[in-house]
Amino acid sequence: MRTRTLLTLVGAVAALSLPAAVPASAAGSVLTTGTAGGSAVAVGDVLTAPLASGTSATLYSSASGTSGVTCTASQFTATVTANPAAPGTATEKVTAHTFDSSSCTSNVTGVLGVNSITVDNLPYNATVTSAGVVTVSPASGSTIQTTVKLRTLLGSVTCVYQAPSLTGTASNTDNSISFTNQQFTKTSGSSLCFSSGYFTAKYAPVTDNGAAVFVN
Repeated sequence: MRTRTLLTLVGAVAALSLPAAVPASAAGSVLTTGTAGGSAVAVGDVLTAPLASGTSATLYSSASGTSGVTCTASQFTATVTANPAAPGTATEKVTAHTFDSSSCTSNVTGVLGVNSITVDNLPYNATVTSAGVVTVSPASGSTIQTTVKLRTLLGSVTCVYQAPSLTGTASNTDNSISFTNQQFTKTSGSSLCFSSGYFTAKYAPVTDNGAAVFVN
């Protein structure tokens, strides 16, 4: 009986002394598909997202106003450049950010319509943290820039807006990325171009080859 007790005690001590075996993927990656903690998004994968259903992208002249430009069709495309274990920060290159001008309208006095909206100086750098903070920044020596061409009674007017960076929020509830009142400053354009532009948009779902992307 005593021998069995000693053997049992030695075995228990030995078991407690051994490190627990943890699979390398147990922590998961910052970006996964299918579910939170699901399959890791591979470096090089291309992520896309349209505007969330029933929403619009707006560029208003003030943070609390409703005067400016509204678009109901927009999409971004980004390539994943790093996707470490969570918690951490994934990185991406935003290679395209488009607005369908046929879906855009303007209620600015003197403006008849929107000819085009072009996002310049791509690609941009983007980071996504495990906390869901999304930051978009330009390449070194560049700036985030959007060119808006408006149709007016006096002909076409070009408005150029710039921002040092953009900050958004990622949500697993609907696999979305939202930007709210991100401020741009007019760098060129006529008096019909408002001096500041506040960008608001919600993109969802973010997908990787059709599979919903989650942040962990």
